[in-house]
Amino acid sequence: MSRVDDTQSLWLKFRKTGDPALRDRLILTYAPLVKYVAGRLGSGLPAHVDEGDLVSYGLLGLIGAIERYEPDRDVKFETYAIARIKGAIIDELRAMDWVPRSVRSRARDIERAIGELEAKLGRAPTDEEISKKLGITEEELGDSLSEIARSSIAALDELWTVSGSGGDQIALIDTIEDTDAPDPQNTLSQTEMREAIADAIARLPEREKLVVTLYYYEELTLREIGEVLGVTESRVSQLHTKAILRLKARLAGSANRATLEPS
Repeated sequence: MSRVDDTQSLWLKFRKTGDPALRDRLILTYAPLVKYVAGRLGSGLPAHVDEGDLVSYGLLGLIGAIERYEPDRDVKFETYAIARIKGAIIDELRAMDWVPRSVRSRARDIERAIGELEAKLGRAPTDEEISKKLGITEEELGDSLSEIARSSIAALDELWTVSGSGGDQIALIDTIEDTDAPDPQNTLSQTEMREAIADAIARLPEREKLVVTLYYYEELTLREIGEVLGVTESRVSQLHTKAILRLKARLAGSANRATLEPS
């Protein structure tokens, strides 16, 4: 019997009996998923955030995924579990509230400056224009982006409200195609949200768009992306952070314009 058949048999037996021993075997089988997700999320966090703690938080997500997963649905367990593991880790980190208020405030200031400049200029503002708007040097802007990047947690997993959605929310990462996932019929509001976010990604400056694509779709590390672009890992981190702030500013601007339009 192949390993795949053995795993399928294990799922069937666990679903029938709910035997804790079988659940433990499934946890051991899929434990590498927790290490993978914790490693990706932990790469941009401060040194005092221990990866072992992230694994512990993620393990709770894996256990929940195993207990709730329905094998007869046309969704791979790995796809379902990774989302649950990420969610468990992010929820725990947010509960810790370890990001300094000054960093959060700086991120909001940069996001607001980008949004105002894009509305005024009709294009993506340069680092020089953003710095001038904020009254800081380009070097200080780079330092701020690096500090925000070190404090960011899976930025594309945040839920954003998009105009025309009736208040519904979507995670940006959900707009990136998963070729292994089923293709259910989406509601009109979901389609509008995906289109708005996909359009915002498409209008990113080329380097920022490439960083987003390589990191979230091709699953390259920041170091590997740096090798592709010929820049340092720190610079890639800055590009990623700026892309996320730019996307959030665009979506917020889109939502604000929608509220001003007459119905």
